[in-house]
This record gives sequence, C-alpha cells and structure tokens, in this order.
Amino acid sequence: MRVNDNRSVRFGRVSYDVSAGSSAEFPDRLSLMEVRLQAQEDEITLLKSSLADALRNLFPSMDSPNPVGSQPALWMVCITQSTGITTAPDYSSAFYFTPDLQNINLSDLSLFLLCELCSSVRSLNVCKYKLQVALCQIYVICQSIKMFIRGRPITMYIPSNIQNYDELKMDLPSEKLELDWVYGYRGRDCRGNLYMLPSGEAVYFLACVVVLYHVTKRTQRHYRKHTDCVRCLAIHPDKVLIASGQTAGVDKDGKPLQPFVHIWDSTTLVTLQQIGLGTFERGVGSVAFSNADAGAFLCVIDDSNEHMLSVWDWNKNTKVVEVKSTNEAVFAVEFNPADTNNIITCGKSHVYFWTLSAGTLTKKQGIFGKYKKPKFIMCFVFSLTGDVLTGDSEGNILTWGKSAADIKTLGKGAKETFQIMKQTRAHEGSVFTLCVLQGGALLSGGGKDRRIIRWSADLAPERECEIPEKYGAVRTIADVDGEELLVGTTRNAILRGTFSDGFVATGHVDEMWGLATHPFQNIFLTCGNDKQVCVWNAEEHSLSWCTTLEESGLCADFSPSGAVVSVGLSTGRWLVLDLQTREVVSDLIDGNEQLSVIRYSPDGSFVAVGSHDNFIYIYSVTEGGRRYTRFGKCTGHSSFITHLDWSKDGKYIMSNSGDYEILYWDVTGGCKLLRNRYESKDREWASYTCVLGFHVMGVWLEGSDGTDINALCRSHSERVVAVADDFCKVHLFQYPCPKPKAPSHRYEGHGSHVTNVRFTHCDSHLLSLGGKDACILQWRVKRSGAADNKDHPNFSLPPSTSTSSSDPRNQREKENKAVVDASEQNLFLIH
Repeated sequence: MRVNDNRSVRFGRVSYDVSAGSSAEFPDRLSLMEVRLQAQEDEITLLKSSLADALRNLFPSMDSPNPVGSQPALWMVCITQSTGITTAPDYSSAFYFTPDLQNINLSDLSLFLLCELCSSVRSLNVCKYKLQVALCQIYVICQSIKMFIRGRPITMYIPSNIQNYDELKMDLPSEKLELDWVYGYRGRDCRGNLYMLPSGEAVYFLACVVVLYHVTKRTQRHYRKHTDCVRCLAIHPDKVLIASGQTAGVDKDGKPLQPFVHIWDSTTLVTLQQIGLGTFERGVGSVAFSNADAGAFLCVIDDSNEHMLSVWDWNKNTKVVEVKSTNEAVFAVEFNPADTNNIITCGKSHVYFWTLSAGTLTKKQGIFGKYKKPKFIMCFVFSLTGDVLTGDSEGNILTWGKSAADIKTLGKGAKETFQIMKQTRAHEGSVFTLCVLQGGALLSGGGKDRRIIRWSADLAPERECEIPEKYGAVRTIADVDGEELLVGTTRNAILRGTFSDGFVATGHVDEMWGLATHPFQNIFLTCGNDKQVCVWNAEEHSLSWCTTLEESGLCADFSPSGAVVSVGLSTGRWLVLDLQTREVVSDLIDGNEQLSVIRYSPDGSFVAVGSHDNFIYIYSVTEGGRRYTRFGKCTGHSSFITHLDWSKDGKYIMSNSGDYEILYWDVTGGCKLLRNRYESKDREWASYTCVLGFHVMGVWLEGSDGTDINALCRSHSERVVAVADDFCKVHLFQYPCPKPKAPSHRYEGHGSHVTNVRFTHCDSHLLSLGGKDACILQWRVKRSGAADNKDHPNFSLPPSTSTSSSDPRNQREKENKAVVDASEQNLFLIH
C-alpha cells in the first residue's frame, strides 16, 4: 500500500514538470543506493514486526487454557538444509493453508518462538544456523491460512461457516463498472489542451482520459484508448478528428510502456491510427495538424533530451522526416495555416521557424534584435493577416514578420530572417496563452496577474477581467461563440462565461488521499495535499462547496447521521465540519504525526482515529456529532496505522499497520488488544476497508510486495470489493475473496497511483481518487443481465449522462433530456 509520506516505496509513474523531458536521469549509483537503503529498511521492519508477533503469540498461549473440544493444528514447518545454511523460500506472494488437524504434543513453547524468529530470518536470507526439521503447533478452534508479504508471515483464521476451504470457487463478480464522470482538468502542467468543437463539446484531458463535455447539455463522453497520461491535443481542420499524445510510463513490473499518438473520430470515438509506437522517447509533448492541405500531415515533438521533431503522413502512418529540435523545453508546435512546409516551435529561450524542403527540415532562430530576449516563449498564434504573435515570460506580445535578406551587410549568401515587427506590453508576468477570435480579435491570458484581455486586430486593448487568486493563472482559453469563453486555469478548473461575470469554486490541484461518501445522500467528500476539502454531488456531477484548510487533509469520514464530517490532517489535528454551515464544530489533536484513517462506529457513538504514531485514538461522540471526549487509546501496533474497520455491533475494531499486522481490539472493554485473534474469525464488520484480512486475501496478486494495494472497499450489499492499486488500476472482485489468484474486472483511467475507493450509499456508483493526476473518476456499477438489475440499487437511478470509447454501444452520443439548471451567473465551473 502506498504511504503518504517520505517512506513511500513507489512514487508516481510520470513526471509532471514541464521541463522533465530535458532533465537527465538519476545516476545508476544513486539508484543503487536507494535500493539498498530500502532493503535495509525492509529488514529492520520485518525483524521488529516478527519479534512483536512472536511475543504476542507466546504469552497468551501460556495463560490461555485449551478450549474444550479443540484440536491442535499444524501451523508451520521450519525446513533447513544439511549444509547448515538456511535457504529462504520465495515468500513474496506465498499462501499456506493449514491442512488436516493433528494432535501433536508440544512441551516447549520456546520452540515456537524460535521457529517464528527463524522464519523471519530465513526470509532475509541471513540465517546461518544449522537447524533440524521442527513442527510447531498451537491450540486453536479452527483452521488457519498463512500469507507472506515481503517475508512477513500473516496468519488468518477461516470462519466457521466455511466447511471446506479447498472447494471455495472464486468467480468474476456479476457487477461491472462503467465510467460515468470525470471530475477535474489537467491545467497545472499542460498547455493548449482545451478546445471547442462544432458539436458544442469542449475537449480536454485528465489522466488517461480525453473528455468531451457538452457545454449546454452537461453530458460527458470519454475517449479511453490511452494506456498512460495524455499530455497534448490537436484538432484536425475538419473539427472532427482529434490527435492525442501520451507519456511513456511503466507497467506493474516496472517495464517501460512506449508512448504514441492516437488519431480518432470525435463523433464515434473510433481510433483511426496509432502513430509512432516505438519511435518517441519518454512521451509526446506537442502535436499539430497541417491546415493548408486539409490536414494531411501531423507534426509531433517528443520528450526526449533532443526533443525530436517528426512529420508524419498520418493516413499512411509513415514518417516523412525527423530532426533534433533543441535540448531546451518545447512548449508548442504549429504548421503555418497557409503553407504546410512552414512549421514554428517555441519554448525555453527560443522561437524556431522551420522549413520543409526535399525531405529535410531546416530551422531559423527568431532574431530579437534590440528587444530583450525573454527566458521563455510561452505560446504563439497566427493572426488572420499571417503574422506570428508570441506571448513570453516578460509579459509581452511580440509580432513577428519576415525581413528581406540583408545582402548589404551579410553579402550575397544572406537569407531572409524572422524579426520582431512590434512589441506590445500585455501582462504583469508571463503571457500563458493566446487565442484568435473569428473576427480577428485576440485574447490573452496572464500568469501572475491572472487577467484575460481582449485585443483588437491591431492589438489595442478593448476589455479585460481578472480571475480570483484561488483559481491560479490562466492556462488556456477556448472561444465558444465569440462572446462566451472557456478558460482553463493552473488550479485545474475550467470556467465558462463572459468578461462581465464572476467565478465560483474550484477543485483539487494536488495529490488526493481522503475520500468519504455520505451515509444516505449521493454526495461525497475529498481532501488532499492542496489543503482543500471539496464536497461533490455525485448525481448532478457538480461541486457543492469547497473550503481551504491550514494543513493537508489525508482522511475523512461522515458521521452516521450525515450532519458532520471529520477530516484528518497531516499534523495530528482533525477537524469536524458541519455539512450545512461548513463551519468547524470541533478541532482536536492526537500526537504530532499525520493521521491516516478516521472511522465512526455504526451507531455514531464512537470515532476511531488512526495515526502514524502507531496508536488508534478512541473518542465518544455526543450532541449529534458535535462533542468529542477521549475514551481511550489502542496500543500495540509496531508500525503506523493504515486502515481500520468497526464491527457491526460497534464494540470491536480490526486494524492494519504499515508492517502488515492484523490486530483486533475490544473498544467497549477498555480498548484492549485481543491477543487470541482466532476469536474474531466469525465477527461481522460494518465496513471492510482493511487491505489485509481473510475475506480479502485473494485481492493480492502474485508477486505483490505489500505496497501494491493502497485501498479497498466492500460494497454495502457485501457482494463485491473494489481495490485501488499502485499501477493506475481499479479492480472489482467478488466478496468474500479469500483465495489467491482470484479473478477480477480491471479498469483503466487514472494516470497515477489510485489512492482511494468508496461506494456511494446505495452502491450505485464507485468513486476512485488519483494521486499525482489529481483526478476523481466516478464509475457506475452495472449488473450483468436485465433480470439482475431489477433487484439492484442501480435500477431506480437515472441513466448515465456519459458514454465511453471502451464500450461499443457508446459510439454515438446518447440523447440527454435533462434540463440545464438555472444560474444567477452566466459564468460557472465545468467539472
């Protein structure tokens, strides 16, 4: 499971820095040192946890009488070689089932301790003691299963209602997921990624999904054929075809996935061509269609150190020419709309004018002459008169034109050059985007000043407006109808409106971890490293409200009454917010380390707070969730708390920790640790979010190292369990899932590790959070077969307002009969 601190084992799969393509890789020696350091930390954690396990198992066994009618079970066999060197078996994903019960007398319990410790030592491959074959047994009522993660043995007891574990059959769940809505927009580190189509749809991307959002109907369609994060878009001159390029990324085994460009039909969502597989390095940074020849060619710049520029005849899927462009970051590329043989690129310290002739590309650097050369040329457009207009990091709009060859100064070999014809002061700070309107007017978006300015064709300012600071800078602008605009911001919001209207709240811009669903309404809450707490309406696909905290929010849970919600922060503080007034009704603190989980008991009388200081703090709850009194503290974990769940009667807690422990606690009995864990084998749990346990053992794939699953959630119907993994995937298993190698439905869409999953109150939808992609995906839960749907909670809900390229039935946009909500303002947030 992923840990949201510096102890994280595996970080995001892609780089989000605009200059990432030009940065060098880490030296091999540094990487080797990191691997060794991680191995040492694993060894220390394993030894500490094994010792804690052995001590816990030793002492209860000595003072607990053998239950009447119980039989001793064979638990573990310590095997050594005659050479005296113990060889470690592969425990990375091993499952061991205790077979037939045997009546073996064990007079010396210290042998159990010795074998338990040696098991851990062997897993580290450092034991050099010569041992004989030893059988260890303890007195238990039922059979058990032992699972190993990173050499750590995890014992789980089989519930009494399972008579024959071997005969259990793991099937695919009858439920499936269908992508219903994508919340968010990638504006933080991408540019030129928001366009309007004649169909009335706005096109943008987030994570691995290209979203087509109908502005007036408020519906979404999704193109989902990418295997990793989409980084750039281009619209064909026919305004139907779209080119989208993705980054490279890696698969679950760490092997690189090759980047490519897809050309697809925005009407049918059918992929027409895959361009450049095996050609591009690291990722695709910019793409552009030609215009003068009806879009026959595609220009691509990759994210390699040399930022290779290539031109493709995309219909034939053939590369026409390829050349190194620059070692500096490249931000944009475009064909001259009047001449396919002319291409322009811009970026750090350059604007290049390229000429394609006889199968070769030659470039000319733009000459700044008497004007100050900016550090970055951020963007450029072609005016209706054919001039090139660039926006730079100095806040200027530069007008470029061709100048005749200076034969008098440079001689007969002199060639024509591209020089600045005019400089217009536009913004304080960078000019992030330029957009040419149909009549020739120009729009510019500022970075530091956050202004949008409308200019006449001769660059005289006409109107302007300013975006509130909470939205960040203007990343890109798309023209809807000449008056109405779509504005993408660096804080991942898309705004729609006109110059005279105001703005509303925004969404997340950084890694998210906290996710909670309301107990009886179709709303959910998210929080993350950007210090924002957002409440969303899952039925209306809208942001209800958002507030900013002083610290990062890492976990959350609604009280059973639904009136308040608790949010755990990164410093040990946790806040209780009133859902209606948005006010903080309680502010508490436990320890000085980050909180990883908060969970209310089923009746709302208690709340448990799991911390990175290895403790679980228990509070009694009164006054409708507005008063909290410390009840006790659960002490016994040897590592930080990761997940916990309450029993249905609200008396007990099951918890997981960072060193893969499963512990049980008697809360009402004084927060005592239940040392005989087999006594909890038949206990029923109100929720199931612990990633380790008998009922979810099968969700761990072969070869899992313990960090591969970040979160899971059982549905309220107790039919399925959803899993968030470290490889951008969401899985759906049947529940219970107690056998290894259980089959699952697997769903792609996130472009980073999936941090959390939760079902809505009636299991109609599943929510999943992305890490670095700051993306929220809402999945509709579908039952296979019409007959099954009649008794399912989904059956009574309105039909989905989204379609996806992953489903052949969704190749055409569905009719939408929903009436657009009236708004007092013409400018609002698009989610």
